[in-house]
Amino acid sequence: MDTSTFVDPDGRPVTAVTAEEMRAVDRTAVEEVGLDLPRMMEHAGRGLAEAVLRARPTDRSEPPVTVLAGNGGNGGGGLACARHLANRDLPVQVVLDRAPTEVDGVTAEQLRVLEAMDVPIESVDGASGLDADAALRGVVVDALIGYGLTGPPRGAAAELIEAVGGAAETTVSLDVPSGTTATTGETPGAAVEPDLTATLALPKTGLGTVSGDLLLIDLSIPQTVYECLDIEYGNPFGDGFAIPLSTT
Repeated sequence: MDTSTFVDPDGRPVTAVTAEEMRAVDRTAVEEVGLDLPRMMEHAGRGLAEAVLRARPTDRSEPPVTVLAGNGGNGGGGLACARHLANRDLPVQVVLDRAPTEVDGVTAEQLRVLEAMDVPIESVDGASGLDADAALRGVVVDALIGYGLTGPPRGAAAELIEAVGGAAETTVSLDVPSGTTATTGETPGAAVEPDLTATLALPKTGLGTVSGDLLLIDLSIPQTVYECLDIEYGNPFGDGFAIPLSTT
């Protein structure tokens, strides 16, 4: 836990947490309070969509927003974001780091909704022949890995991370840029360098070393969760669901 790195627009400190502490927050929210993963994923997707709308040029003739998604909660938040953008008639496409059949759990539910909406979905599993350089123009949403990184990115995720740097005009990362260690900010391998990071619930301690702007997204986690874990918490959101943060 760190209370000295990040401040809100009024200069008030906002507590940052390590990856381990954030896992405990997620676990307590689900197991002790009953705020289930689908609800948090929906909040993440909505907040990420708002971040994309802030970052994206207003000219709708620009290339589609491309959402890069992995499995798990981070990927599910990215897929929910894609739905919110499509619902607003923005051109959006999804690129998975695995075959659609390998996406499971709640993330697979988000994927099925996009399939029903006919949102274009491709993958880099070798079956689609995706031209990453062509696909990753314009705004790219990085929802590949998140705070669960345990080593250098590998396989298709690493390929997509490397492709983003050379092709995207604007990159928005969800929670933690893929390839960056949430706790320390270290990059053990390929890493996304975002223009904007939309981090969830509380900033992660490693984000102090990440370039680009930082936006904090409300997951609607009750204060009692933080109290249970002895994490200092003062609700930073006020009247909004997303606030910019800066470093001290």
